[in-house]
Amino acid sequence: MAAGTGMGTGMGARVRALPASPNWYSSRCSDVSSDGHLFGFAARHRVCLLDVAAAAPTFYGELIGHTDRISGFAFCHCPGHSGLCASSSDDGSVKIWDSGTLSPVLEYSLHQNAISALHWSPLVKDLIVSGDEKGVIVCYWHNRSDSQQFFPEPRTVFCLTCSPHHENLVAIGYKDGMVVIIDISRKREVVHRLRGHEDEIHSLAWCPVPGEERLPAWQDELQAPSEEGKVPNGELTQDTATRKGCYLASGSKDQTIRIWSCTRGRSVMTLKLPPTKRRGGAVDPAVKERIWLTVHWPAGHPSDIVSSAFGGELLLWNLTQPGKRKWTLLGSSEGQNHSRIVFNLSSVKHQDRELLFSISMDRDVKCWDLSTLDCSWTMPSLGGFVYSLAFSPVDTGCLAIGVGDSMIRVWNTLSINNIYDVKTFWQSIKSKVTALSWHPTKEGSLAFGTDDGKVGIFDTLSSSAKNKPPQISSTYHKKTVYTLAWGPPTPPLNSGEEGEQPSVTLYSCAGEGIVFQHNPWKLNGEANDINKVIRDTNSIKHKLPARTEVSWKPDGKLLALGNEDGSIEIFQAPNLKLLCTIQQHHKLINAIRWHHEHGSQPELSYLIASGSINATIYVHNLKSVVENSSENPLTVTEPFRTLAGHTAKITSLSWSPHHEGRLVSACYDGTAQVWDVMKEEPLCNYRGHQGRLLSVQWSPVDPDCVYTGADDFSVHKWHISKQEHTRPPQGKKSIELEKKRSIQPKVKAKKKKKPVGKSPGKQDANDAMNGDESMKEMLLEENGVSDQEGEKEAQEAEADKVSVTVSRDASSSACDYSSFSLPKPFVTQKAAPVKKDPPKEKPTPDASLKKRKPRSILPFSTLMDHRSKEELHQDCLRLAACLKTKDNNEDVSPDLKDCIHLGLFTDRDSLHKMIDMEGKHHLENGHAELFQQLMLWKGDMKGVLQAAAERGQLTDQLVAMSPMVGYQAWVWTVEAFAKQLCFQEQYVKAASHLLSIHKVYEAIELLKVNNFYREAIVMAKARLRPEDPVLKDLYTSWAALLEKDGHYSMAAKCYLGASSPYDAVKVLSKKGDVASLKTAAELALISGEEELSATLSLRCAQDLLLSRNWVGAQEVLQQHKTLFGQRLVFCLNELLCSCLSERNPCERKSPVPPCYHSWELNREAPFLDMVTQVWQNVLGMDTTEKATCAQEQLRSIEHPPSTSNTHPKQVLFHISHDLALAALSCHLGMWDEAVKSILGAVTRSFDAGNFTLMQEICSIILPEGCDELRDKLDSTNSQSMDACRSLEGFVAYRLLYDLWWNPPKESFGLQKAVLGPSEQTALEKSCVSGDPTPEETVHTAAEMGENLCNTTEVSKCETQSDSRTGSVDVADRQSKLKGCHVLLSEEMAALQNTQRDIAEVQETLAEMIRQHQQQRNNLQENTNGNTQGSNLEQSSETESDKPDLDSNQMNCKDEAKQPVTLPELTKQLLKAKQKLADFPDNLKVFPFPDVLECCLVLLHLGAQCPPELQEEALAVLRKHGAAGVYKKAARSFLT
Repeated sequence: MAAGTGMGTGMGARVRALPASPNWYSSRCSDVSSDGHLFGFAARHRVCLLDVAAAAPTFYGELIGHTDRISGFAFCHCPGHSGLCASSSDDGSVKIWDSGTLSPVLEYSLHQNAISALHWSPLVKDLIVSGDEKGVIVCYWHNRSDSQQFFPEPRTVFCLTCSPHHENLVAIGYKDGMVVIIDISRKREVVHRLRGHEDEIHSLAWCPVPGEERLPAWQDELQAPSEEGKVPNGELTQDTATRKGCYLASGSKDQTIRIWSCTRGRSVMTLKLPPTKRRGGAVDPAVKERIWLTVHWPAGHPSDIVSSAFGGELLLWNLTQPGKRKWTLLGSSEGQNHSRIVFNLSSVKHQDRELLFSISMDRDVKCWDLSTLDCSWTMPSLGGFVYSLAFSPVDTGCLAIGVGDSMIRVWNTLSINNIYDVKTFWQSIKSKVTALSWHPTKEGSLAFGTDDGKVGIFDTLSSSAKNKPPQISSTYHKKTVYTLAWGPPTPPLNSGEEGEQPSVTLYSCAGEGIVFQHNPWKLNGEANDINKVIRDTNSIKHKLPARTEVSWKPDGKLLALGNEDGSIEIFQAPNLKLLCTIQQHHKLINAIRWHHEHGSQPELSYLIASGSINATIYVHNLKSVVENSSENPLTVTEPFRTLAGHTAKITSLSWSPHHEGRLVSACYDGTAQVWDVMKEEPLCNYRGHQGRLLSVQWSPVDPDCVYTGADDFSVHKWHISKQEHTRPPQGKKSIELEKKRSIQPKVKAKKKKKPVGKSPGKQDANDAMNGDESMKEMLLEENGVSDQEGEKEAQEAEADKVSVTVSRDASSSACDYSSFSLPKPFVTQKAAPVKKDPPKEKPTPDASLKKRKPRSILPFSTLMDHRSKEELHQDCLRLAACLKTKDNNEDVSPDLKDCIHLGLFTDRDSLHKMIDMEGKHHLENGHAELFQQLMLWKGDMKGVLQAAAERGQLTDQLVAMSPMVGYQAWVWTVEAFAKQLCFQEQYVKAASHLLSIHKVYEAIELLKVNNFYREAIVMAKARLRPEDPVLKDLYTSWAALLEKDGHYSMAAKCYLGASSPYDAVKVLSKKGDVASLKTAAELALISGEEELSATLSLRCAQDLLLSRNWVGAQEVLQQHKTLFGQRLVFCLNELLCSCLSERNPCERKSPVPPCYHSWELNREAPFLDMVTQVWQNVLGMDTTEKATCAQEQLRSIEHPPSTSNTHPKQVLFHISHDLALAALSCHLGMWDEAVKSILGAVTRSFDAGNFTLMQEICSIILPEGCDELRDKLDSTNSQSMDACRSLEGFVAYRLLYDLWWNPPKESFGLQKAVLGPSEQTALEKSCVSGDPTPEETVHTAAEMGENLCNTTEVSKCETQSDSRTGSVDVADRQSKLKGCHVLLSEEMAALQNTQRDIAEVQETLAEMIRQHQQQRNNLQENTNGNTQGSNLEQSSETESDKPDLDSNQMNCKDEAKQPVTLPELTKQLLKAKQKLADFPDNLKVFPFPDVLECCLVLLHLGAQCPPELQEEALAVLRKHGAAGVYKKAARSFLT
């Protein structure tokens, strides 16, 4: 059986085995040979072969040679080559094997990356195709050692399959869901890229039958139904195409299976995995199951596909079946299915049946009969080291196996119908199972111990055993449990009456060296440390040794404890009196076994066999010791028998229950040895394992049969009579075995990013088992095998108790973590310490990293000591002479002067000289730092510091050394260094150094001066009291700087830091945009500056108003109660604007669309009532108090009078203010006030020169004229009556122009002709602005977006007539004109004339003053005088006759030409003012339209005007129209 080759075909007959588990997450790492004889699967870095030809499988052998995890395995399916197979490994190689001889045929390593998929071409007998993680595909023809590389896609290959019909086609599945079909012939092309899957492709399977016409029932996904009809043409083409093609099935992590057509290059069917129920899934529910979707297309069922499903079930899909549900479940009865995901499927036709093989994460290999869909057999496998084997004393043949994959297997070895009848227990274990022991009398009671110190008891019989968790002892060991033993109770458990205490208790021994006694009836109680009883009984004071093994004599009278120091102590039950100590082994004890009692020679029951880290087994006979009645314990130093032959540590022993004095031992040398103890003779040696043995048990039923467990993850059952070797391998053979095991994977020197199971899809940390145990174990194995010497030294700790090897091996404890414990990255970290670099590699890195030798600090004296031999001899003589004279207290001989370097060997003075000289050298060569070092040695640090400071060469190192000289020197040095740093502009570092000598203020000042404000503030805040004025000063200075640079928000933060929120608000509002104002207002509110906040909010709202955002404006205003009045104004403004824009829709859209509220409006009500309703409903003006309060708020605000330069939006806002007051007054019933406010609004629009606006406001507010309003007024209140009269005047004025500009249609043309150029004056007069044509006034308003009416460039008459209703019958017009009678007030005309006179005189005066000033300074006009003059001029124009500028200026000029003296002018002015004073006051309070202008308009109306009105108008004109302009205008009417 050497090196795996001797395992011939007959092997299965000799060995029955539980093999290592198949690897996980590989698309193809198992396969069945085409003759149906062998099934092979990759288990870590070996391939396990099962003979499956018979009804039950047998272990055939293993293919050994790879040094890393195997990722792919495939048999050759070409006829006549069924014995050949290939495997790919993470070690980068592909090997071809002969399964008959279990030997490698050849090997090649063409991939640079980890190989992830492999397939042997079914058509070309010597072609193997493999793909790697980077996407490289290698085709290798092994007969001619030829290879080709392809790189169709730069993606990770997950699986690949060669076509069974076209030798050049290969389908490749990638990690990202892409499927590619390539042609590997000379064409080297990608035939199809099949897109459809969204995640990893786990498996690809070609249809076993060529052509695509097979399945008529298929609904082609992308094909229209019509195409399937019998269109002769279509039929024909399709036929030719289908004959060439072939279907391909793919299974993906996206939970779908797709069937692809190769001719059309697209998916023809998609199958979605059904959510099947898990039946009897023995897996921790906390483990989230990954999905792995493998598909297989069995050769004998071309219309069926087998696939895996969720949770380990297998489905058979009938592709021809119509309807949704096409699948049938394999495995009808309970427990036939796998319990976790299935990775690989392969099938073979054998005799008359088609068999399907599956491997799964549940570590079972199953064989299915595809005709019945039932499971034919199940072969369990092991996913970890086999640490412990135990046969039940009650249920004969029941073998418990403790494995490193955190599971216990109970194998019924006597089962007839199923030779692998194995139950698995995993609940609550969660760690490697390192020790097992069956209860001596109670059936099914199995105690277990684990790697993490847990002890528990399973009931293996309970019918629901799969789900029943074990009882766990509440006392845990700190380290690995080594041994469990059932034995009689010892104190304190043996004190009670019969029946009150258990007849046997459970003893556990673990790595920390303690033995606990557990009460099986009360596992949740405290366990007892038996050392306490031992101390008490034997009154021991010294420290007890650490225990490593515990064994009770079968009759329960004696207890043997094995210790770490190699001694074995024998105690007597029940009080554990020490009988003797066996001082034989001198290394840690691993195994102790008592001989059985049922032989023909009863004295043999006193034999005790023991094994330790030493390779020798000793057997002692304790009969005499037990019978000796001496009080004191004895010491035994002579063995009864010695069994020598093993070459490594002994891990386990077992006496044959069928013979007397026959023992089997398991050893780290990789073999099991049967001994005849009495003759000290080796009988038989078993070498079938591929690793170190960890456990051994003699079969209780078959005297020729032994079971062994090893770290190759397997249990072997072998027959003594069939072994060819009798003794353990020695010398060369031992070396070979050693070599065989050392093939075990090495850890790569270069740490890979993902060292563990490099297979695709190793996502799930929980599944860290197979994929990576390989790696962990490898670490271990390499380690364990490599040097036993090291291990021996490691014996202090519990390092080496063996039946638990790993855990008893300090170095290896890293390894073999079970699936449920730990995420993969952990393994990576552990890999590092174990790795032993080959020594060869070391020098190279050193060489490459070789550094330059540092400069010598004493170069001169070193040089002197490297002169010629004669000179050095001379030095010795000179030195001796010098020292001699020195001893005689003479002066140093002058000879030494030229040998300064000898100062090294004489007195201090000479040394100082030498140092000075060396120092001088360094300075000359520019190595100041070496000079400084020397001076430091000499002790002249102060000098060094001064010199460096003068040169500006201080360094951090010097500053750090300066405290040697003393505190003052240190402070001085730091200050000097800070200055030096400032010169180098390293201000922050300088400040830090100042800080180190507690000059906080200086440091802060330094930073501040250099504009490092941020740093200065941090320093000040960290070091000074919060109330220190420096801090506030920093904030304010920084804020000022930031403000200057326009960083307002940062400056605001500084002011806030300096706790002056007022300044923060001010600076924030400085920018003046809406966002800043809003923030500033909120900030002011938070800081309690209510008034400031209100002001800013109002500013912000007004800005929003300019951008027509009323909604935003209201939001801003609503934070302040004091702005409630303003909210009303804004509300009214919004309604007014929307009203105006509805009346005059503007053709030119403004750039910003208005943002109105969506209020419900009562359009029927008068405007002011509508507004009041909105105020009440929306703004909550529900009480009179609120209204009164708002009225007071608004009254307190005075807006300046409008002029033609006022912005139209501003005018509208001011008007809204007046109207809001009016509405409030109406609401409160204060009609007198209301009239004044309405008048204010009307005159404001008039003063602004926006006549159209005035017209609109009159018609919106007073659509029916003033009569209704007059009725509500208090007629005794003369002021309000005057106001009303003035308002009526303006309403009539608007009406008058309305009628004039809208003549009846037929008189239209005539009218136009009549209007002479001079007669336009009156018309222009109405638009007070000085624009040459009224239309443009209108335009300006329109452009501002408030569009009153966008007139075209026709004359005004035309526009107006178009926009208003056309002809009104004459009678109606006349009655309206009679209403204009109110305008022809004589006293008003007189008053206005007087006012004009005054204005004229003032104008003249102003002109005189202007001329005077001009003469005074010709160089430059005095701006002050200028503006004043223009103001005067402007007011005079406004009052008089601006439009006809020419005549106006002419008049001025005429007047200027006639020399009028100043006294005369003054006299005129006084006279006019006197005249003005004579008019009654009530006339002067409110404005009134120009009476003379109205007269002219009436006269212009001509025939439309009632004759009596014309008379009146003429009379007024004659009387008062003496002024130049009017005289001219009225000339035609008066002549």
